[in-house]
Amino acid sequence: DRLLDAHHFGERLAIHWLDLVRYADTVGYHGDQEHRVWPYRDWVIRAFNENLSFDDFTRMQLAGDLLPDPDQDELVASAYNRLLQTTHEGGLQLDEYRVVYMVDRVRNASEVWMGATLGCAQCHDHKYDPYTLRDFYAFGAFFADIDDEEHLRNPYNGYNTTPTRREPEMRVSTPDSARELARLDRDLARIAADRVERLDALGRPDRDWETDLETAIETGRGRVSVWVDDTLDTGGRSSGEWTFTTIDGIEPASGRGYRVQRSNGRVQHYTVETDRRVTVEPGSTLVSWVRLDPNAAPDAIMLQVHAADSWEHRAVWGDDAIDYGRVPAGSDVPSYRRRGPLPPAGVWTRLELPLEAIGLRAGDVIDGIAFTQHGGTVLWDAAVVEHGNPAPEAVVEAIRTEPDRRTPAMRTAVADFRAGRDAEILRLDREAEEITRRRRDLEASLPLTVFTQALATPREVRILPRGDWLDRSGELVSPAVPAFLGEVIPRDPSATRADRLDLANWLVTPAAEGGVGELTARVFVNRIWSLLFGTGLCPSVEDFGGQGRPPEHPEILDALALDFIASGWDVKRLVRRLVRTDAYARSSVPTPSAARLDPANLLFARQARPRLTAELVRDTALTAAGLLVDRLGGPSVKPPQPAGLYRHLNFPVREYRADTDDDQWRRGVYHHWQRQFLHPMLRAFDAPNRESCTAQRQVSNTPLAALVLLNDPVFVEAARAMAARVLEDAPDDGARLELAFRIATSRCPTVAERTVLSELLATARRTFEQSPDAAGDLLAVGMAPRGSDAPDAELAAWTQICRAILNLHETFTRD
Repeated sequence: DRLLDAHHFGERLAIHWLDLVRYADTVGYHGDQEHRVWPYRDWVIRAFNENLSFDDFTRMQLAGDLLPDPDQDELVASAYNRLLQTTHEGGLQLDEYRVVYMVDRVRNASEVWMGATLGCAQCHDHKYDPYTLRDFYAFGAFFADIDDEEHLRNPYNGYNTTPTRREPEMRVSTPDSARELARLDRDLARIAADRVERLDALGRPDRDWETDLETAIETGRGRVSVWVDDTLDTGGRSSGEWTFTTIDGIEPASGRGYRVQRSNGRVQHYTVETDRRVTVEPGSTLVSWVRLDPNAAPDAIMLQVHAADSWEHRAVWGDDAIDYGRVPAGSDVPSYRRRGPLPPAGVWTRLELPLEAIGLRAGDVIDGIAFTQHGGTVLWDAAVVEHGNPAPEAVVEAIRTEPDRRTPAMRTAVADFRAGRDAEILRLDREAEEITRRRRDLEASLPLTVFTQALATPREVRILPRGDWLDRSGELVSPAVPAFLGEVIPRDPSATRADRLDLANWLVTPAAEGGVGELTARVFVNRIWSLLFGTGLCPSVEDFGGQGRPPEHPEILDALALDFIASGWDVKRLVRRLVRTDAYARSSVPTPSAARLDPANLLFARQARPRLTAELVRDTALTAAGLLVDRLGGPSVKPPQPAGLYRHLNFPVREYRADTDDDQWRRGVYHHWQRQFLHPMLRAFDAPNRESCTAQRQVSNTPLAALVLLNDPVFVEAARAMAARVLEDAPDDGARLELAFRIATSRCPTVAERTVLSELLATARRTFEQSPDAAGDLLAVGMAPRGSDAPDAELAAWTQICRAILNLHETFTRD
């Protein structure tokens, strides 16, 4: 139960499932560009860890997008339909690759869930199983609604980027980001409620406020919107020196301070995308005060306003030294409005700039301002926007109307005007804008991933005689399952065709109810048995057809499959049941009679001796070294690999960049999977390139594997870290040898093994004591901390011992 509850459970089962569904981080064909699919891998791990029932696991992958109101997990799971190899080559033939993709999906789905060789019927009726040519294309019609053709119609759209674009794509929130988004949404809801409450208060007549406004209207006193004065509190982004100060003998023109801006050339200080904003009204004027240094006058000064995502609103005094928006002499445009000579030096000058003159109109919103000069020293004081009228015309009309005679529009105009000048409303609006900005930035930072999106009108599917995509003479077919297995009834009686969700339901529905659930259960149970026992009850885990090898114990497979369905497709319960059997607990050492009578162990009288999969070989070495980083999920990682391996990868040309942080020591399930150029360590230990479904990995035993264990930087680094570990944790050579052996093999060395290792240790010590440079070179491999204060020669010698132990067959074989 402890092991089932650990997140390693999902990571371990995910390795097998990712083989089945041919998961990889690259597209496979042509340039083999990277694509965004790792959230699907994380979903698979999470699904196994959370013990998602296998029937729902099936529905979500084949048809998560067709479920009612699909949530993020269901859409991410539907990326299964997008895991196939895709091409992004400019000369592709659209119809050809439509067929290629359909064929891939038929082969994969039928083998993953049915253990079927339906793919053999692509060109003709199956020679050994009752699958027909029609069955093949009718099954493919289930996938004719998948919208993934953008890259086929426009292959250059993102093909030269990493990762390449494969629309449709969606943003995916992580648990942490989901919690943060929810918190920000709660804050926005609170602010909205507070704002409504404040607006209600402002909507009630306030006689004192209206009297003050009436007085302003009668006297013609205008309004001022303070922009910059004594402090930069507008929010947003800023650039330049915003220190407000005073110089002895020079009083501010406004407020308590001003800014000093100096330059030998062009200099600009600005603030943009601010929280405080000003809406332009008829007659609005930007006002600022400047004082030029008589001993260091500039060549030119400029005021610049940002509105509607544009800085093309400028006014300049002096010559044309400032090049922002500069136009030829004689021209005068809103983006470069010449306002005459420089102001006089040594005195404060009020610069008045009608906003209409620089291209702004009533209703435009200012969210940035820039102060620019070329050369000299300039004191800049304040920046305000003056509005000619004390209130907009609609508010003036409302104020001049008795409160009980005002229309709803008048009351709204007064409330909105008060709100625009109310400190509490402005504070709430600034807070809401800041939270909205943070939420937008957070959403923009979320990872993208592909998902399945259904077309409104599925593509036509025809039977292709001899599988020839150019031959369009075959008849049209609708979605259907192989005829000898029954039929799929659409869940919606009014539907004109069955869809992927109907197919998924059929796969997990018992035969008594019209499905093939028992077949699906047998296939999955057999594969779990194979993972735990080294071989399936049906040895041909990929083929349950006529050419497959029948099970030696069909009654056990049947019983387990029926129990699996009855349990609610409970994966963890199935694993728990199998590992608690007498058969699983048996020794892998055969008795003489069992070895003679059943050399292939088809009767499961003993446990198997499987070598660990490629990912677990690496994980074992990192665990022995104490380097394994046990972090769940996230983008794929790139450990070191031989230089130049990607030299033939083009469109675009790529250079492998290994991770330089602790990501390089994460579990192998997170390893970057480059289909055309799989990492040599993975290939040496028989990992598939995942171009197609792999139900059971083949196992080879070649010198390449031993060379990888000895020389791959990951394993050399692991040996060094393991050596540091035994040097620190054990007091003498004997204890250290025993500890190192126990770490790797879970047992103590025999006398003969201890003798061999002692001799190797003595030889290594002599070698490294005589060749300090060789010791330094060995210890320089990898980026892990040294971990030991032992002399170089001693640490290098023990590194050699650990390299030897990590190369043992027993270290990477379950025995």
